[in-house]
Amino acid sequence: MATFLYKVGRLAFRRRHFVALIWIALLTLAGVGAASAPAAGNSSFSIPGTEAQKAFDLLEQRFPGMAADGATARVVFKAPEGEKMTDPAHRATVEKTVRELSDGSEVGSVTDPYKADAVSKDGTIAYASVAYDVSGMELEESSREALTDAADHAKDAGLTVEVGGDALSAAPETGATEIIGIAIAAVVLVITFGSLLAAGMPLLTALIGVGIGVSSIAALASALDLGSTTSILASMIGLAVGIDYALFIVSRYRAERAEGRSPEHAAGRAVGTAGSAVVFAGLTVIIALVGLSVVNIPMLTKMGVAAAGTVAIAVLIALTLIPALLGYAGRRVRPAGEKSKLLGGGRAQSAEKAAKPNMGTRWASFVVRRPVAVLLLGVVGLGAAAVPAGSLELGLPDDGSQPTSTTQRRAYDLLSEGFGPGFNGPLMIVVDAKSSDDPKGAFTEVGDEIKGLPDVVTVTPAAPNKAGDTATITVIPDSKPSSVTTEDLVHAIRDKGTDIKAGTDAEVFVTGSTAMNIDISQKMNDALVPYLVLVVGLAFLLLIVVFRSILVPLKAALGFLLSVLAALGAVVAVFQWGWLSGLMGVEETGPVMSMMPIFMVGVVFGLAMDYEVFLVTRMREAYIHGETPSQAVVTGFRYGARVVTAAAIIMMAVFAGFIGSSDSMVKMIGFGLAIAVLFDAFVVRMALVPAVLALLGKRAWWLPKWLDRVLPNVDIEGEGLKDHVEDDDRDGNRELAHV
Repeated sequence: MATFLYKVGRLAFRRRHFVALIWIALLTLAGVGAASAPAAGNSSFSIPGTEAQKAFDLLEQRFPGMAADGATARVVFKAPEGEKMTDPAHRATVEKTVRELSDGSEVGSVTDPYKADAVSKDGTIAYASVAYDVSGMELEESSREALTDAADHAKDAGLTVEVGGDALSAAPETGATEIIGIAIAAVVLVITFGSLLAAGMPLLTALIGVGIGVSSIAALASALDLGSTTSILASMIGLAVGIDYALFIVSRYRAERAEGRSPEHAAGRAVGTAGSAVVFAGLTVIIALVGLSVVNIPMLTKMGVAAAGTVAIAVLIALTLIPALLGYAGRRVRPAGEKSKLLGGGRAQSAEKAAKPNMGTRWASFVVRRPVAVLLLGVVGLGAAAVPAGSLELGLPDDGSQPTSTTQRRAYDLLSEGFGPGFNGPLMIVVDAKSSDDPKGAFTEVGDEIKGLPDVVTVTPAAPNKAGDTATITVIPDSKPSSVTTEDLVHAIRDKGTDIKAGTDAEVFVTGSTAMNIDISQKMNDALVPYLVLVVGLAFLLLIVVFRSILVPLKAALGFLLSVLAALGAVVAVFQWGWLSGLMGVEETGPVMSMMPIFMVGVVFGLAMDYEVFLVTRMREAYIHGETPSQAVVTGFRYGARVVTAAAIIMMAVFAGFIGSSDSMVKMIGFGLAIAVLFDAFVVRMALVPAVLALLGKRAWWLPKWLDRVLPNVDIEGEGLKDHVEDDDRDGNRELAHV
């Protein structure tokens, strides 16, 4: 591996014009593809295998043209103080709004509040329901604009008008904090390298990689049904790993130059050693992201595969474009320890200062002397941070979790005020009586059984299809959609359905957005353990090959579990309990998004292994070259701590930049990943890892002899590079004499 990558690095250095041209061509091609591709709406949404999805599929078959999963909107009207919605002037305004709403090309139907009994008992609040032929994720922007325009016209007539429902869902927007995150990354790179030129390379290559990845996603969005969130998450992860991977190779290049090697030979050795770590670190991230497909939620699978593709591009760019740019820079990228003149370089350094151990060396020496105390302190601290995770509640956001400044939240509150909290989350009951001898009797029995359940306010009469073999019943709960009581009601109806089927041969399904959210949460919970086993298992085998050890990969996996639990605890504390919610821009607390734990587990595991590979490979490199286990730990930190620290700060800054997004899922993932990197890099990898390795000593690198013979030797430490003669240096010096 190291020898092959060494040759790749030198080839890219020599043929830099050709390499740069290839990447520019790929970026241009992706950009042209994105610009010429048809505009893609938001992606469709389906959850195969859930009861709610089965009911939607059944409705499409038995109620042609119903668009059971079509977007919906509720235009809520409130009369001024002391007036009623039944007043002639207000009634005329509402009827005019209904006619205006009916003109939309994607509108399936609009209900008149006065004909559908949609006026509150006190007469102050009324609503019109709008049903669309397409889902909220596929709705055209013009339809959303027509909806809000109609509401504005009614407001002009003196009514309070708010709009709720999934028809208003729009593509998420990221805030200015994303730019701030990149700016912080730039500052950290300048401080780390002491050179504007060296600092600019990781930023430039990361932006090129993200540009290719996101443009490719945009070009394929329509054909592959990719949503807007897919490209945001791909850019978040691609930018973070792209900067980090390039950072490690440029840092190793400067270290090789400091040892007296020519630029070309240093570039080859940097790609051969640090590049090997980049390949395996990238593989762990890709495994974790592609592994999201085991959840069997198409949207999550697409997000994972798209992000994995961006990571793969980042790896390839680090291995080829970085050495090519180093070739262009020549000797202007200075050896490690030297700064550019612009940043204060060129001054003589005292012998005392040069001999002084760096911060990484001093910290590692302290941990090696006090491993038990550091280990206990780190484990207890992470355990304390993980405590809130025990109160984790999963769900999907509805209009009730929106900020009070939004029209969706105000519509939600008006409906709760006029019709009760459960009105915002009606349950749709689908009764399949095709196999029943008495379909009408089955429909009646289902309605009667549901009326007898607790937490039920209203049960509408069954509405059969033309064939008379399938009917829908709407149930209004007494509790709000996201409450545990509503979830219990859904399970109670499904339990009743089992008894009804035994007596009537009619099947009962519960669907609707509330039931779908409950099913998604359950599906995520059920998939978490198999996903952990798959991802951690594959990565564990990969790390055994990399480190040729059993205990080091085991320690890496256990450390990851600690950091991800602590990160989940922090997410619960902020987004569910409301701690520091104002600082994070969280206006409304509520359940943690159902997809959050499993997505965070996948991404954090991949990123955690990045730091493990980069830091521990340096230790193993020192160990196999004859140092004692404790000395190897200190050596690993001497060369790797500064770079890993910079990489972690950069990744945290990039992820934290997405906290400013308008999308609650993106905001939560940005915060979760940033805090997870903080815990994993600075507590687990910087404290627990050296403490455990110091306690294990030589046992840390133990591997059964039979397994040692079976495993392939990937040579991540660059042992095979010793066979390359130093004539490379002289050749490289002659080639760069003109630079």
